[in-house]
Amino acid sequence: MDQDSQPRAPSETGANLPPRPVAEDDLVLAALRAGSEEAFAAFVRRHHASLRRIVFGYVRDSATAEEVVQEAWLGFLKSLASFEGRCALRTWLYQIALNKARTRFQRDLKVLPFSKVVSSEVEAQEVAVDPGRFQGPDGPYPRHWAAGPAPWVKDPVVMAEERETVNLVREAIGTLPPAQGTVMRLRDVDGLNSEDVCNVLGISETNQRVLLHRARCKVRKALADRFKHAARES
Repeated sequence: MDQDSQPRAPSETGANLPPRPVAEDDLVLAALRAGSEEAFAAFVRRHHASLRRIVFGYVRDSATAEEVVQEAWLGFLKSLASFEGRCALRTWLYQIALNKARTRFQRDLKVLPFSKVVSSEVEAQEVAVDPGRFQGPDGPYPRHWAAGPAPWVKDPVVMAEERETVNLVREAIGTLPPAQGTVMRLRDVDGLNSEDVCNVLGISETNQRVLLHRARCKVRKALADRFKHAARES
């Protein structure tokens, strides 16, 4: 592996980010640097589940994923003194976790560096979903979905189906290629905006948009196929 393809440390990935006000981060950072166990415990409760979801984009084994997350927390604590506040504290934490996950992913599976994984997924000539599911050029909203999901009535049966749908979404995300799955988890599960996702992953806005679109299309197709199958059985 050449030097340029090595995962960069958070100080390097965040070095060129523009400063921005993060008043809440300042308070949390001050408490963490002061050694507040209560502040750290609260921060862990807030972000631990998100870190596990992100790591699962690279590590499919639960025990290994938890090990990587623990390594990320240790790395986070050790790097607090060097954090310059050029990005959100959460972004910094996610960068550390992703670097740990990528390192484990490359070491255990001996695959391409993440930058090349992104390139291969973005440049692949794939059709994420059947073009027939979108409106044509003569439709009222060209290239938008031809039909949205049917409204659900809140009765016990449908609520049970909703829980099943959530599980189906999780399964579908789990089958996505690494870069697509990571982008979707960050955007749609953890609620990061596109700028933060680009900063965390070190990718361009264009690549982020392509990866997210393909991921969403594939997950939506999985849901549509499931509902279609259920309708045939009913």
